[in-house]
Amino acid sequence: MTYRFLLNVLFRASILFLLANILFVAFEPTSTLSKISGYNVVFNGRQRLPFGETPDKAYNFSLFNIGAMILSHEIAGAKKESNEYRVIFIGDSSTWGTLLKNDETLSGSINAAKLKTKNGRTVRAFNLGYPSMSLAKDLMILSLVTRYQPDLIVWAFTLESFPRSRQLASPLVANNPTVMRTLIHQHSLKLNVDDPQFVNLSAWDKTIIGQRRPLADLFRLQMYGVMWAATGMDQYYPENYQLRADDLQSDVEFYGLKPPHLNENDLALEVLNAGAAAVDGVPVIFVNEPTFVGKGKNSDVRYNFFYPKWAYDDFRVIVEAQMKTKNWRYMDLWNMIAASEFTNSAVHVTPKASGEVAAKVGEEILRIADKR
Repeated sequence: MTYRFLLNVLFRASILFLLANILFVAFEPTSTLSKISGYNVVFNGRQRLPFGETPDKAYNFSLFNIGAMILSHEIAGAKKESNEYRVIFIGDSSTWGTLLKNDETLSGSINAAKLKTKNGRTVRAFNLGYPSMSLAKDLMILSLVTRYQPDLIVWAFTLESFPRSRQLASPLVANNPTVMRTLIHQHSLKLNVDDPQFVNLSAWDKTIIGQRRPLADLFRLQMYGVMWAATGMDQYYPENYQLRADDLQSDVEFYGLKPPHLNENDLALEVLNAGAAAVDGVPVIFVNEPTFVGKGKNSDVRYNFFYPKWAYDDFRVIVEAQMKTKNWRYMDLWNMIAASEFTNSAVHVTPKASGEVAAKVGEEILRIADKR
């Protein structure tokens, strides 16, 4: 073996590697690879979208390939039966179910209730919530799951999802610029297609080396599917956690806005319009989810960590007016849950409280299903 031979091998290997990267950039196979999934085929589909930071304990983790995420969900493999009334839940971490087991979430509680419509169809709910607060994120997920034939959408939200600066801040949105830009153009959203929060891939980022993390994530998602199917674990439940704050700061600003009044233009209300249009006639229940009302320090000016009172009160008035103008189904459940039933956030609740909210929403689901 001579140096000339080694240099020749190294040269040819470099050329092959360069060609492989050129082809990889040209054909972008990551999107094709994301359509290959063992979920709903080899092992069970997940009951909520992948999210987490402790994969060794929860067999779940956060990634940004939204196509692969949806294919890992049970809805992707659930053939709609003739006697099924299919409901899709979208929303933030409270809908996804932080600190809740799958059967304790809103959708899980609805399924446990085994609701039936007047014509004998069984209500089956699917949890497509995802833990970040952004109406644009909800719209993006909604636009990709309407293909699964929902009969009804339940869209849960809170004021924190409405500020314009929040819309593209969700990592899931920022890392799916093509999907989001399409929606911005399609629905004439008042969002910037050139917003610097979008993660735009360079030519280098599209190479095999640049895509090594996304490719590894696709592989990890399949590997954790085996453990998910074996254990049903998709979230880590710590024995102790810090409770939602009761003593609050005296600050009354909300995303740079000051009292006395919140303005309609301060909120991304047009994203709700886009969502209603995207589902093409499928009815939607809009739900203002419960929020913690503190009684500690500075509770005279703030409801909780998220909201000064003036901003949240104006938000409720603005949204209710919007719902009446559009003749949309709306449930304002903001104060239906006792303060003691909130856990580690002003919007995360206990299993008991989740069941109470689900029961209320379940009544409305049946009213719509039965055309009452």
